[in-house]
Amino acid sequence: QEELVESGGGTVQPGGSLRISCEIRGFTEEPRAIGWFRQAPGKQREGISCVHREDESTYYLDSVKGRFAVSTDKTKNTVYLQMNSQTPEDTAVYYCRAIFGTCREYDGAFSYSETPYDTWGQGTQVTVSS
Repeated sequence: QEELVESGGGTVQPGGSLRISCEIRGFTEEPRAIGWFRQAPGKQREGISCVHREDESTYYLDSVKGRFAVSTDKTKNTVYLQMNSQTPEDTAVYYCRAIFGTCREYDGAFSYSETPYDTWGQGTQVTVSS
């Protein structure tokens, strides 16, 4: 079964750090890139980052640059999102997405060419609160 399995969400205090994971399982054809997205209550889903798995070129949303970092572990087929200096505005459900197109920098964030094979993870809750 082709799926993305996320883990590592939770509650963190303002200024704290958290790392969430996205394990890529069972894909017949490996996705070209992995995107991270988040959706806060009452807001639209927004793209945070996109990393190309072959060369690890990465694009970030302007508001997380310098605070968030994506890394990959090819031996575990897992992509990580390290979140530092978190604020209450980072509270959201975080999703990873298997992307079979390509990502590019666009308008302070990134865009990508969607395909019917793109797949969402189940999401993990991140809450930043004192």
